[in-house]
This record gives sequence, structure tokens and C-alpha cells, in this order.
Amino acid sequence: MKTLTVSLSEHQVEQLQGAVQSGLYASNSEVVRDALRLWEQRQELRKLELARLKRAYEEGLASGEGRSVDADTLLAELKAEARSRG
Repeated sequence: MKTLTVSLSEHQVEQLQGAVQSGLYASNSEVVRDALRLWEQRQELRKLELARLKRAYEEGLASGEGRSVDADTLLAELKAEARSRG
């Protein structure tokens, strides 16, 4: 493993040391590795969400020309659709 130097705020240091002292983690390094794993998971979820949004955007563009509608008309159409579904 490679050793890195990282600067942390006082609050972060207290949180890290508390996690180790409580026995939840065996070492400071273990806490940081776990935090990095969670960060990697969050980054992957962001990529998946962005891909989903891009697909939805492309599907919207491919669905045809848009139309102008006022709020009352849209609400009435949505209510009619909901009634037809039961």
C-alpha cells in the first residue's frame, strides 16, 4: 500500500479518532479506506443517474414535437388519465 499525507479539519479528526476508539474500526487507515469505498460507490451511482437522465432526455427528444399547455389543462388531462386507469 502507498502512504499519503492528508489534511483534515479538527471535526474530521475527532470523528476519525472516535470511530477508532469506539472499536468500530481498527485504525485510522481503515476509516479512510471505508470512506473512499463509499465515495467510489456514490460516484458510480452518479454516473448511472446521469446516464439515466441522458436516456430520458433523448427519449423525450425522439418522442416528437412538444406542445404548449397551461397548468389547468395539464391538471385536467392528468386527472382524466388517472380516472381512466381506475
